[in-house]
Amino acid sequence: MKLYNYFRSSASFRVRIALQLKGLAYEYLPIHIAKGEHKGEAYSAISADTLVPVLEVDGVRLSQSMAIIEYLDETRPEPRLIPADPIARAQVRAISQSIACEIHPINNLRILKYLVRDLKVSDDAKNTWYRHWCREGLEAFERQLSNLAVQRSAQGLAPSVYCWGDTPTLADCCLVPQIFNAKRFNVDFAGLPLTMAAYEASMLLPAVQRSQPSACPDNEA
Repeated sequence: MKLYNYFRSSASFRVRIALQLKGLAYEYLPIHIAKGEHKGEAYSAISADTLVPVLEVDGVRLSQSMAIIEYLDETRPEPRLIPADPIARAQVRAISQSIACEIHPINNLRILKYLVRDLKVSDDAKNTWYRHWCREGLEAFERQLSNLAVQRSAQGLAPSVYCWGDTPTLADCCLVPQIFNAKRFNVDFAGLPLTMAAYEASMLLPAVQRSQPSACPDNEA
């Protein structure tokens, strides 16, 4: 396997976590987004949308982090990151997409760059934009975790250790990178007990520690 990624990319971080959780070896191929390497001719020939990550696996190149992780879960199912039960699977996908489809896209690096470069928004205003949309999204995420906790209690199940259940799932692969980036922008995490508990539990996992930006060979932090 070959993973084209950028150490600070949330989407790349998600896939690194999934690969590590599954114990899958891969070649790390850095694409420096901040320097615009993803827009170069060489990478454009690899990635049609010129985004990271791209995973070369089983003779094909796959893009989009959520599709990549789902493919890995279907072809290398242990440990499972998406539950087999249809309802549980839908719940995990829903909370995962709350981050991947609601919070992340409007705070993506290219969006923030457009705000500053093209719309002439100040850095302070850009950071305020990020904090607003990230906080609003995390509050919604917390409410979803709270609803899931009520359902578990009604079924006589113990509280979840992670976002859903007692083992990390796709949702945790999404949550950890989002909190990492939110910390860089000084987002307020007060009043998010379930969200932050799931994050802290995930951070204790060796697989997550090996995946974080500071562990990447192209890390410049």
